[in-house]
Amino acid sequence: MALAVVHHLRDAIVTGQLRPGDRIVERQLSAELNVSRTPVREGLKLLERDGLVSLSRHRGAEVTGFAPDEALRLFDVIAALEGLAARRLAETIPDQTLAQLEDLHDKMVFHYNRSQIDPYFGINSAIHDLIVAACGNPDLAETHGRLMLRARRGRYMAIMSPERWRQSVAEHEALMAALRARDPDAAAQAWTAHLRHTGETLARALSEDASASVASRATA
Repeated sequence: MALAVVHHLRDAIVTGQLRPGDRIVERQLSAELNVSRTPVREGLKLLERDGLVSLSRHRGAEVTGFAPDEALRLFDVIAALEGLAARRLAETIPDQTLAQLEDLHDKMVFHYNRSQIDPYFGINSAIHDLIVAACGNPDLAETHGRLMLRARRGRYMAIMSPERWRQSVAEHEALMAALRARDPDAAAQAWTAHLRHTGETLARALSEDASASVASRATA
C-alpha cells in the first residue's frame, strides 16, 4: 500500500499536479486512495528520503522545491553519467538493443508530432533508462537511479518549453545517428549536451517562476 501512495504522489509531483510548496494532507490523501493513514505516512517518509517532499511536525508534508543552482548542479552530474553510459553503449551495442531504441525513438517522435506530452515523456524516460541499463555498468545505473528520483520532475518541466522540446528531439536524433554508427565519441557528446541543456532550461524556468512569484507578491 505504501508503494501505491509513493507512485501516486510521485506521478503528481513529476507532472506538476502537485507543485513546490503544496501541502499534502494525510487525511485527504487517505480518503482519495481509500487506504489507511499508516501507508500514507510510510509513503511520505519514502518520498522525503527521495527529496520530493519535506516533513515537519508543524506543517506536515510539503512538496519540495528546486532552486536554479540546484538544477544546474544536479543535471551536470546526470549529464556526466548519461554521457558515459551513451559512450559505453555505443562501443558494444547489440543489434537487439539498437532495435529497441529505434522502436522507442519512432514512438517518441510520433507523440512529439502530435504534441502529446505525457506519452512522449513516458517513452522519452524509457529511452534514457534503457541507455543506462544497457551500458554494462551497474554502479553507474545505481547512482543514476537515485539522482533521477529528484531529476525526473525537472526533465518534465524542461519540455514545457516548445523551443526546448524541439531541441530535445533533435538531440535524440543525434544520439541515434551516433549509436547506428557505433561512434562512442559522438554518442557521449550528443547525450552529455542533451542533459546539460535540460538543466540549463530548467534553471531558467525556475528563475522565471521565482521572479514572477516575487512580482505577484509585490503587487498583491
